[in-house]
Amino acid sequence: MSHTEGGPESDKRMLRREFLTVRNRLTTDELRGAADSLAEHALALPELTRARTVAAYVSVGSEPGTLALLDALHARGVRVLLPALLPDDDLDWGAYAGEGSLARVQHGKRMALFEPVGERLGPDAVTEADVVLLPGLAVDARGMRLGRGGGSYDRVLARLARAGTDPSLVVLLYDAEVVDTIPAEPHDRPVRAVVTPSGVRRFS
Repeated sequence: MSHTEGGPESDKRMLRREFLTVRNRLTTDELRGAADSLAEHALALPELTRARTVAAYVSVGSEPGTLALLDALHARGVRVLLPALLPDDDLDWGAYAGEGSLARVQHGKRMALFEPVGERLGPDAVTEADVVLLPGLAVDARGMRLGRGGGSYDRVLARLARAGTDPSLVVLLYDAEVVDTIPAEPHDRPVRAVVTPSGVRRFS
């Protein structure tokens, strides 16, 4: 079956493989340089300058690095919420209190994640965020994000919609991951902006 007949989900699977292959070729120096530039551009975002609570995540592997950004937000006095993966792939949340407040958690045969130690605030804690920083693999000209396919952030976005909250959705990517078009499904929600190592791009 050609990927055009498989619908958006099989198109997305193919795209995910392509973007992950490129990411996995990045060197340690490239990853470090990208993380520093990304933090610099993100911290200048008006949405993050004004934010009192930011829901973020700890990057793993070749993802665009977030630790420098998390530390800078924490140093500013921003309340930073970080996810903890639940058995059903939903996300609980905990507060970030510096790099010592993270623990490496192995989720079955899948990836190990760095999650906040300390009190769990419940899946609804994300509804208190002024800004939600989303992981992803690509974003298109409409602001449609290609996620990793686990569905955790689809649940987060659905929870925000149900709660009637409207935080700024921002995705963190590499420059080559901003593309013309990504196959979208009815439940996909556009992001407000993408931050890459070379700058910020906004979507209307």
